[in-house]
Amino acid sequence: MTKRTGADALAGGADGGTVVSVGDGWESDDGGGGVCRPEDGGGKGVLAAFGQTLKTLRLREGLDRAEFGNRIGYSAATVASFEQGRRIPSPRAIERADEVLGADGLLCVWKGEVERAQYPVFFQGMATLEKEAVELLAYDTHVINGLLQTEDYMRAVLAVRCPPLEEETIEQRVAARLTRQDIFSRRPLPLLSFVLEEAALRRPWGGKTVLRGQLEHLMLAGEMRNVSVQVMPLDHEENAGVDGAFTVITRRDAKKFVYTEAQGTSALQTEPEETVLAAARYGIIRSQALSSRESTEFIEGLLASL
Repeated sequence: MTKRTGADALAGGADGGTVVSVGDGWESDDGGGGVCRPEDGGGKGVLAAFGQTLKTLRLREGLDRAEFGNRIGYSAATVASFEQGRRIPSPRAIERADEVLGADGLLCVWKGEVERAQYPVFFQGMATLEKEAVELLAYDTHVINGLLQTEDYMRAVLAVRCPPLEEETIEQRVAARLTRQDIFSRRPLPLLSFVLEEAALRRPWGGKTVLRGQLEHLMLAGEMRNVSVQVMPLDHEENAGVDGAFTVITRRDAKKFVYTEAQGTSALQTEPEETVLAAARYGIIRSQALSSRESTEFIEGLLASL
């Protein structure tokens, strides 16, 4: 198997294969390399370098944090967080800072790297693909898909991670997931399909109040014209999803990718034969699950039991 970097894999070269997240990038699964925890990746380094650049330019202009913050619409404390790499500025904040500091685009060139830094290393490739997706098919088994999560549910799931995440990391992850949900309203509208195992709908992450809000949110999501939400009941004997959760993404150029994730590592399958089979497998799972209407009634039943 030919080794390919993440950039090569996402670009879609002639060679196929599986690329596996093993640290700061994507590497082929025929090579070595130690698996890193998401918190060990290069994101913090990017944020630190951006922050130092921001601070240098601010001091060059003779602005204190309060004055600079006032000009870009943030508090002095937030500016300090940007400069110390503890908080991730939005693309708009970077553009405004570049303008105020007369940086002539020097800060804007960081936008892509800073945006990727908000995601754990193992998810950065997938986050890039979501932005380019015309179709996304997701089968989830024990946690509701991040694109469908409410903010309270996000915090509850992230809070039980082991080892525990730092509070600032949780806040960054929540902000990143909320940003990803722009996919529901992006134009042109992508086609989004989700099949959720009943077990994922019953697990009360954060308590019954959080679960109730999450189930209500699922029902609202299922009403969108470009979204399908289906439930796979536990009592269904046949389920082609026996091998676990996965997501199939089709990009604008019609190239398909299959993403799987477990225990802080992930794999992105790019081999055409495998991606087509995964899409077909998803189709079978959909046919075995409850229909969208039946799923809505099922979720209503769960809500009534809370």
